[in-house]
Amino acid sequence: MSFLRRTASAAAVLVIAASGLVLGSTPAPALENGLLRTPPMGFNNWNSTQCRAEFNETMIKGIADIFVSKGLKDAGYTYVNIDDCWALPSRNSAGNLVPDPARFPNGIKALADYVHAKGLKFGIYTSAGTKTCNTAGFPGALGHEQQDANLFASWGVDYLKYDNCNNQGVDAQQRYKAMRDALAKSGRAIAYSICEWGQTRPWTWAEPVGNLWRTTGDISDRWSSMIGKAQANRGLAQYAGPGHWNDPDMLEVGNGGMTTTEYRTHFSLWAMMAAPLLIGSDLRKVSADDFATLKNTDVIALDQDPLGRQATVLSANAGLVVYSKVLANGDRAVALSNETAATATISTTASATGIGGAASYTLKDLWSKAVRTTTGTISASVPSHATVLYRVSRAGGAARFEAESASLSAGGTIDANHAGYSGTGFANGANAVGSYVEWQVTGPASTLTFGFANGTTAARPVDISVDGAVVAAAVPFPPTGAWTTWSTLARPITLAAGSHTVRLTATTDAGPANLDYLDVSP
Repeated sequence: MSFLRRTASAAAVLVIAASGLVLGSTPAPALENGLLRTPPMGFNNWNSTQCRAEFNETMIKGIADIFVSKGLKDAGYTYVNIDDCWALPSRNSAGNLVPDPARFPNGIKALADYVHAKGLKFGIYTSAGTKTCNTAGFPGALGHEQQDANLFASWGVDYLKYDNCNNQGVDAQQRYKAMRDALAKSGRAIAYSICEWGQTRPWTWAEPVGNLWRTTGDISDRWSSMIGKAQANRGLAQYAGPGHWNDPDMLEVGNGGMTTTEYRTHFSLWAMMAAPLLIGSDLRKVSADDFATLKNTDVIALDQDPLGRQATVLSANAGLVVYSKVLANGDRAVALSNETAATATISTTASATGIGGAASYTLKDLWSKAVRTTTGTISASVPSHATVLYRVSRAGGAARFEAESASLSAGGTIDANHAGYSGTGFANGANAVGSYVEWQVTGPASTLTFGFANGTTAARPVDISVDGAVVAAAVPFPPTGAWTTWSTLARPITLAAGSHTVRLTATTDAGPANLDYLDVSP
């Protein structure tokens, strides 16, 4: 398993504001097993069956069948995961876990093969303790990490949920790192879900350990539980990103304890927070309305946006909450969420989201599908426990690509220490010849406009290249007077329709100016 340095960790650098000099400590490594570059989507049986007898091979095969027959696979749902109670209470004479023959008469490998034959992936469960969480006392993996990881790999497991029960007081990081290392040596790529319940603040240490980590205790199928999990998770946006996600627990949509309106809020907030979308209901019994919620591809697209940003909270006043999420194509998703018992008007502005100036903006309601325009106000009358969810685009103008969506060369960081930038930060490239900032953009376009600041007294020239070819050499980004004074520089360009790579490469050892965004104008 390789560990690659993240280049966008503002927390790992000391920025000398007067000069733009970056004195870098080593950024925290991330778990780079190549998996879960977007949050996992799939199914887990626990919320609907727990350890009851209906949790068995027939049920799980039926879920896999429904994924295909009812379009969930096409909507992006991939993992069919089983939870606790799949094994016998004791290991065999070789020390291996044994599937319960009453529940899984053909064994786990045969079930995984069935799931794989549908073009899906299979997940399993155990605990980082001597026993799992169920009172029946099924064997856990503490002290058996490599043996169990190897067994799971031999069965074709693609995803492991690793719980926290009966842990004997052993340090959490020690236990979860042991299984990380065991999975890496198993010979199979297995996504790793840390189910530590948020007890030791895993978001502060688990990025190099797992692909996702629980930030909360277990969810239940009622409004107070669900919204409590959202409230606990929504302040942790800085820790989420491709391959490493905050997990406020599985979905309850379809289990019957909330209204359709509340389930839509549940699904909307999980998508805004780039949370795993793991269906927790028995799909053989789910209503048409709840199926429609689970298959809303516009909402799923927010969760699966390749930029991988978790929404941030723009405002939260007496249960009226505004979330904003930066999307890879420069759009914003805005959620107006009413946690109160009465209808209320909730408002924000396009400017507050950092999308950039425009004569007007297009708002698409992702539940009603209605489309309207606004000159800047984003507002709706929101019923109790409802959420109005918009995708916001700059109408008829440039598409904005924030610095947060850019790739930076080694030593570059996304910072937020100089006021006045768009979005949630700006790119502070390394002070070196060849230092670069690079965006993936979409044409056609006739003009590229860069938002920047240069608090020095000398210009910072860069070469501008498109798809690897320099189209403008040594373009000077002049002083702006201060690092908090932002300006723009526009260059005419001809971009054909389709995807393109735009890179700015410093030609002096001062590096590039601080870069806020790239606007691509038709």
